[in-house]
Amino acid sequence: MDNHAVATGPFLLNITIASVCGMKKNVQALNIVMKYMLLLLFWIVWCTLHSALISLTVIEVLRRRFPGGFRFYRIAYNLFAVVTLVPILGYAASLKGRPIIAWEGMLRIVPILLWSVGLVFFFTGLQRYDLFQFFGIRQLKGENTCSVLTDDCTLDTGGVLSIVRHPWYSAGILIVWARPLDAVVILTNLVICGYFVAGAMLEERKLKIQFGRQYTDYQQQVSMFFPIRWARDRLYRER
Repeated sequence: MDNHAVATGPFLLNITIASVCGMKKNVQALNIVMKYMLLLLFWIVWCTLHSALISLTVIEVLRRRFPGGFRFYRIAYNLFAVVTLVPILGYAASLKGRPIIAWEGMLRIVPILLWSVGLVFFFTGLQRYDLFQFFGIRQLKGENTCSVLTDDCTLDTGGVLSIVRHPWYSAGILIVWARPLDAVVILTNLVICGYFVAGAMLEERKLKIQFGRQYTDYQQQVSMFFPIRWARDRLYRER
């Protein structure tokens, strides 16, 4: 009887240790999942709030209630977006782990291509947009502004805007993937890309109200983010 107890003692001890270790791993895994869910919640709240504050409904309400101070709205909106974004980026950085995709070896060309094409979209878009309106300087000076970021409030379909409708969103979608991808980065990128799509749709809603059939025709002729229709038309012309 005593010999049996001596024999089973180490076995039971090993089982207990294994159970405790398993519980610790489960707790650690649950803790990581909860942190990821919290990050996801932060991003969803930020994106929702950021989009809501620039919606037609909110803008019209604020314009009516604060006619004299509304010219400060765009600058305040931009500052609020940046200030609230910083802690989320800091929290995301604290969760970084081992890359799932590191873009090494033959794959090193991928981030180079993403950065290159993304920067082309950004700088060609920069040539078509009115940055004074984007940053709120025109509004601050009391000048007329509109949904489209041009200095004369006309629908610009030239340059890169004849290839894609939202070159800055195109740039953002490409560039966010041009870095080592761990679980946090992938989660963040998916939310950001979803936000870009939602933001583009909200912008186009305003543009349809302002330009009507002119913008609807433009949508049918030019792709939203990537030059699919432009490439297709070029291909058919060559044939």
